[in-house]
Amino acid sequence: MDKTIVIEDITIDELQVLIGVNNTFLKVIEDYFETEVILIHNEIFVKDAQYKDMIERVLNVMLIEIRKHQSLKTSDIIYICNLVKQNKENLYADLRKKVIATTRSGKNVFPKTIGQKEFVDQMLLRDIIFSIGPAGTGKTFLSVAYATYLLKNKFINKIILTRPAVEAGENLGFLPGDLKEKVDPYLIPLYDGLNEMLGAEQVEKYIENGVIEIAPLAYMRGRTLNDAFIILDEAQNATATQIKMFLTRLGFNSKMVINGDITQIDLKNQRESGLQDAFTLLKDIDDIAFVLLSSKDVVRHPLVQKIIDAYEK
Repeated sequence: MDKTIVIEDITIDELQVLIGVNNTFLKVIEDYFETEVILIHNEIFVKDAQYKDMIERVLNVMLIEIRKHQSLKTSDIIYICNLVKQNKENLYADLRKKVIATTRSGKNVFPKTIGQKEFVDQMLLRDIIFSIGPAGTGKTFLSVAYATYLLKNKFINKIILTRPAVEAGENLGFLPGDLKEKVDPYLIPLYDGLNEMLGAEQVEKYIENGVIEIAPLAYMRGRTLNDAFIILDEAQNATATQIKMFLTRLGFNSKMVINGDITQIDLKNQRESGLQDAFTLLKDIDDIAFVLLSSKDVVRHPLVQKIIDAYEK
């Protein structure tokens, strides 16, 4: 079988963008498919013939995006490889069009995988959305991005961030400082998303005037939350009673996103996790969405996807 890929009618400039600076993009493709990929003049040689077709399709999708004057990053190449592996690369252009927010630096935020697109679609449609999947699938960042979009456009008045204070056997009472100082270490991923979307200075102002509220899950009891976007992160560490309490706080013109990874439960008794219980009890309610993400939706280093697959096996 021929192992050489010939891309017709490609200019020198396009070829340089296609392979990346110092062949960076070719290296990403090599690592992903675990085969050697070499540029020889204007042709690309693939060491393992079994991967030639998929790699050619990856390069074609990349070239289409380049010709649309879309900039490509290393992470984009991984997303394209994931889609090609599922024979769904035709969806890549559609994913880029589904912009849900813009970062402070002006970059568009859009779903990178089919699972992420389902998550975004459900956030647009439903008031309660469960997003269940492994680390690196974008659960926290996408929910924070959409929350900031709604806030900036005055669809809501407040963002509330919460999570169970469970981590390696500690609880809030053992930690120094006031409530905010006790909770902050648990909410770093949420802060990262907020800072990228709004900037650290604006986030601090919003926290000071109560537009962004950060509190441990236990402090949600007894409240009704109107005109708000409420994110419960690390929900796998909440008990069934806590998740029921949280869900019943929903007020008018509010949305709730519940993010969790059932493979990373930190509770002493893992069977006390309420996330799986919620899925069993609530999955048949039409207005509640459950989005199940997998290693195919990981948007970190490709090695993370392989690690997750290994542990699942």
